[in-house]
Amino acid sequence: MASNITHALVPKFQSGGKRDPSRRYAQSDDSTMVRQIRETHSSESHYVDVKPVLAVIEDILRRTAPGIENIINGTHHENVDTLDEKGSAASFDEMVEALAQIIHRISCEIFCKCSGGDLHASTVVIFKMLSNYPWEAKVVLTLAGFSVTYGEFWLVAQLCTSSPLAKAVALLKQLSDVIEHSQVLKPQLEAINNLINAIMKVTKRIVDFNELPTEYLSQDSAQLSVAKAHIPAAAYWTIRSIIACAWHVSSLTDFRYEQIASTSEIWELSSLAHKLVNIHDLLADELSSCRRYIEEKQNEENYKTLIRLIESTHLDNMKVLRALISTVEEQPLVHGASKTRASIEVLRRKHVLLLISDLDISLEEIAVLNLIYEMRLRQDPRYELHAKDAPYELVWLPMVDRLKVWRDQDRHRFSELLSMMPWYYVDNPQIIEPPVVKYIREKWHFDKKMIIVSLDPMAKVTSTNSTHMIWIWENSAFPFSLEREEAIWNTESWTLKLLVDNIQSELLTWMEQGKYICLYGGDDIEWIRNFTNIARHVAEVLSIELELIYVGKSNVPKERLRKIHAVIEAEKLSHLWPDLTSIWFFWSRLEAMRCSKVRYGKTIEDDPILREVMVLLSYDGSDQGWASLWRGAAEMARANGQLALLTLNEFQQWENEARTLGLVPAFDAEVQRRHTPQHCTRLILPGIGQDIPAKVICTECGRDMEKFFMFRCCTD
Repeated sequence: MASNITHALVPKFQSGGKRDPSRRYAQSDDSTMVRQIRETHSSESHYVDVKPVLAVIEDILRRTAPGIENIINGTHHENVDTLDEKGSAASFDEMVEALAQIIHRISCEIFCKCSGGDLHASTVVIFKMLSNYPWEAKVVLTLAGFSVTYGEFWLVAQLCTSSPLAKAVALLKQLSDVIEHSQVLKPQLEAINNLINAIMKVTKRIVDFNELPTEYLSQDSAQLSVAKAHIPAAAYWTIRSIIACAWHVSSLTDFRYEQIASTSEIWELSSLAHKLVNIHDLLADELSSCRRYIEEKQNEENYKTLIRLIESTHLDNMKVLRALISTVEEQPLVHGASKTRASIEVLRRKHVLLLISDLDISLEEIAVLNLIYEMRLRQDPRYELHAKDAPYELVWLPMVDRLKVWRDQDRHRFSELLSMMPWYYVDNPQIIEPPVVKYIREKWHFDKKMIIVSLDPMAKVTSTNSTHMIWIWENSAFPFSLEREEAIWNTESWTLKLLVDNIQSELLTWMEQGKYICLYGGDDIEWIRNFTNIARHVAEVLSIELELIYVGKSNVPKERLRKIHAVIEAEKLSHLWPDLTSIWFFWSRLEAMRCSKVRYGKTIEDDPILREVMVLLSYDGSDQGWASLWRGAAEMARANGQLALLTLNEFQQWENEARTLGLVPAFDAEVQRRHTPQHCTRLILPGIGQDIPAKVICTECGRDMEKFFMFRCCTD
């Protein structure tokens, strides 16, 4: 079954209870013995609720442990601790009247009648006595019969030093000799104790099989049939081991120094314990397999239920939020700002944004969300939010592998993220059930990249990912629905305000003052020096006010950007974004615009905004710099770094046009004249899935771009 170890029978006893040391061990074949045991089993079994019985047995064996350890270790306590009654005893009382007789008969059989007989034959006798009981009841009732007498044995042993009555009983039972020669008996007592522990573990596993829910795993199912095929053999070896323990315990009450258990007899107990350990491991594996099957079936059913629930109409959002966050925890949420626990009730009838990510959510994403989340309460006309209460709440649902063992760095990262979040979050990812995770991945298409799912007060999903509109328009996109997103796009055009939003407040002032504004990017510091110097020279020649702003590059390490910032600042080459997070946000907004447009099936041929977004993203993906020149909100010209620098270096050739038409139109015309499509550009799109179009047109030459795959760890 679990191993091919051949076990011998425990030696018979001579008359008077003495062991026969010359006894040799007979061998038995597992299959023959188990077949014989199966023949004793009646198909019409009496149902017995063995859980309360097993609870009392476990209580008895647990309370005998101190006595065993004292004997083994040679220590004795004068005082006996007072132990409370176990709550399960009440359940046991209800059935004790019906079971008391059979338990008493079993105890007499294994401690009296069976002593000195054939161990296998004695085991068969017990199975015949319990033929009308199910397999788990056979084992539990036999163990109960053993525990009654075994408990009495150690009760007297524990109290004999403090109770005159116990001392008198110990004298008659010769337990005083056991205590006196405890060190000599130590190997035997240890072997008995180890075997009892193994018996208890196997018994629990056998009982566990009977507790499996039949609505997901029927008795005749393939999974359970395979598992239960091992139960008769497990029951046989468990009851056989119980009887072996009983014989050794009985021998202790007839102790003589010359009757100490032989090494081979102690080895027999150890061998049985080893056999039971293997049986336990086999049953545990089979039980785990059944539980996994049940869990899969439960998850499938719960997943279908979740789909129906989310797609149904509700009066409020409570049912859906409980299903998504936790159905069992009373207070599954923590409010990040106050660090107080909260129930899902705090979200009742509110717009809820579910922030869904793993532990790799970037600190920049959290920082920007922080600002937007705090601004939701401001009385700012731009956001059209004038309610006293917050218009929405944000809740973080961390997506982590439930089976993964967290390392110290994982726990540190999780704590770091929680410390940065002022909104509500789930601080125990394990409460998010597998069907919810499956739904989020399959229906809301979460795959590594952070998403924000928008739910209205009745739990209707208004957007499976409102991240794009939040990045682009922040709180003015509230209530973050697809309808709102489409409505805003219908009013938008490609302007400098759309491009930079409020990343740098001075920029809007410059626009109103009619200044020329040039955004430029890249990571080639020599190109940056040359470009900014020639651009300022052109502005001086034309006597115009030109503000240069460095917007960085999205796919370079932060340390490199810091060095570039340091050079620009030291040499006073241009303005800078306030910090590296602003650079990240600038490029993330452009990527959000691209994703938002692609969601509506827009292309660069029919959507001017998408075309300009793709141009800037293509510039960013190249190895050179780029420049975008603006005057006011909408007058714009742009070029890649090589072309921009070449055009400005030859400014004298088109200076008259610049003075006549203005710098931006003249620069744009000159760039278009000099442009050649032989060397276009490349485009790097982060992520995979629905945000990546099947075909991308080159914004420079109009041809289909070739697709490659790039794997990148990080940019730090």
